[in-house]
Amino acid sequence: MQRTAALFLIGGAVALMSFINKPTAVYRVDNQQSTLNWTAKKVTGQHTGTISVSEGTLEVENNALKGGAFTLDTRTITVTDITNPDMNKRLLGHLKNDDFFAVDKHPSASFVITSAVPKGNGNYDVTGKLTIKSITNNITFPAHVVVANGKATAKATITVDRTKFDIKYRSKNFFENLGDKTIYDDFELDVTLVANAQ
Repeated sequence: MQRTAALFLIGGAVALMSFINKPTAVYRVDNQQSTLNWTAKKVTGQHTGTISVSEGTLEVENNALKGGAFTLDTRTITVTDITNPDMNKRLLGHLKNDDFFAVDKHPSASFVITSAVPKGNGNYDVTGKLTIKSITNNITFPAHVVVANGKATAKATITVDRTKFDIKYRSKNFFENLGDKTIYDDFELDVTLVANAQ
C-alpha cells in the first residue's frame, strides 16, 4: 500500500513538473493572414502602404511569448494612399531605389526577438534586432499577443528611425534648407502576425 502511494506521488510529481516545464512550442506564421502597413510622414503630409510578410515563427511557452522572428519581402512594397497611377508608380519606384530601400540589392528585411518581457493581459515589451538594407539595430516596442486554440496573434506598432538604416533622403539631420520638402526620420510599421501551432 505504501509503495502504491509512493508511486502515485512520484507519478503526480512527474506530471506536475512536465506541465510546469512545458517545452516551447513553435507557431508558424501564416503569410496570407499576416500584414504589415507602413506610414511615413513629411512636412506636407504622409504616405501609407504595405509590405508582405514572407515567413516567420513565434515561440510560445505556457501561452506566453518567448521568442520568434519574421522576414519581409521588400520587393512587395506598395503605396496605398495615391490613387493616380502615374504618381503612385513614381513614388513606388523611388521607394524601391537606392534613396530608400534598394530592394534589388536588399530584397528582404527581418526582425528577431531577443527578449519578450510580459507586462500582463497579453502585453509585452519586445526587444530584438531589426535588419533593413543589411544594417542591424536593436529596437524595443510594446506588443500584444493572444494565444488560443492553436493560434497565436501578435500585434505591434514599431517606430523606426530610418537614418539608422542608411535611409537619409531629405532628412533634416543630414541636409540643410529642405523646408517643406523635409521627410521625417521616423516611420511606423503596424504589424499583425497570425501564426499556427506546429
